[in-house]
Amino acid sequence: MSSIDRYAAPNLRDSPLRHLQRLRSPSPVKPVAIVGAVWDFIQQRCSKELKRIQGEDVLIHKLCDKMVVTFESHRKDSVRVHFARERFVTFYQRLATDLKVQTYSLDPQYYKSLQRQFPELLIEGGPSKDNITVTGRYMHIVMLEDFLRHGSSSPVTSQRPLTPQRVSPRASGTTRNKQSDDEEEESCPICLDTIKEDRKKTLACKHSFCRGCLEKAFKTKPVCPTCGAVYGELKGTQPKGGTMAVTQERSSLSGYDKYGTIVIQYHIPSGIQKEEHPNPGQTYQGASRTAYLPDSSEGRNVLALLKRAFDQRLTFTIGRSSTTGMENMVTWNDIHHKTSRSGGTSCYGYPDPDYLRRLQDELKVKGIY
Repeated sequence: MSSIDRYAAPNLRDSPLRHLQRLRSPSPVKPVAIVGAVWDFIQQRCSKELKRIQGEDVLIHKLCDKMVVTFESHRKDSVRVHFARERFVTFYQRLATDLKVQTYSLDPQYYKSLQRQFPELLIEGGPSKDNITVTGRYMHIVMLEDFLRHGSSSPVTSQRPLTPQRVSPRASGTTRNKQSDDEEEESCPICLDTIKEDRKKTLACKHSFCRGCLEKAFKTKPVCPTCGAVYGELKGTQPKGGTMAVTQERSSLSGYDKYGTIVIQYHIPSGIQKEEHPNPGQTYQGASRTAYLPDSSEGRNVLALLKRAFDQRLTFTIGRSSTTGMENMVTWNDIHHKTSRSGGTSCYGYPDPDYLRRLQDELKVKGIY
């Protein structure tokens, strides 16, 4: 199951969450602030993922006059709506963190050929007829620039004239360029050149690359550029200087009556953004958060994983707050925490029988298990 599929709308017919509808009156679902470029990319390149999040009952749409999306249920099912919102926020933040928008000086005649070559990217006309604007995930942007650089005498940077040398069909993962009617050679998904056997590196996930290309990619992020499998220790962009304090209480969480409660208190102080952050040199607003786990054997195991995630600076990042829409804020970074003792999933609390399993899945994606 892919990282996106895990956040697809589940079948709630037999779910333990179903009874929450009858026990609690519907609570309002807050809209989510969005960035136009990210929303356009979702609509045009991630429509299948959006449909999975919506399911058959929930409608996610953008308001005409505001940069927010709202959530509605055809059946007035508040549990489904809250669930869809939580999964959308996870998907949106994961995508927005990895998304880049670049503008290049390039003859418009290359639009269609580049769109065929890089279907994962959103390629549009720029502010002038000689410009194109490209929106896409970081690794796909790197692949585009390496492709445009191929055969060029000068390095490729944004806003410089580029001349692609060739455009050949490319599939996701390892590709093959036809050399003759009888021979096919394996190509590197990063540089698109034929992989020489003495420079070939095949990862445990069975994807192959030029050794030099892979080493360069791993310096940015130690994950497979094709499937995202983590190799080594992933480091995040959580601001340094934060603290994670843990205490135990005898009181129980809803759904875990036999156990006490683990209380986690996070504090990230305000500061100045570094080079790895969205706006280097600008200030960011810190945050203090409290989260809860059951003091069971599984809860304690999850706590150890969360401690590793915090030490690897994966728990928080800097970006736009999904609740206030403010920029340069310390926000959660795709590792969901329960910040309420009760109230169920719509209030980010307990009971939620599958929460610890889902949390371990989220951590596994980041190489923590």
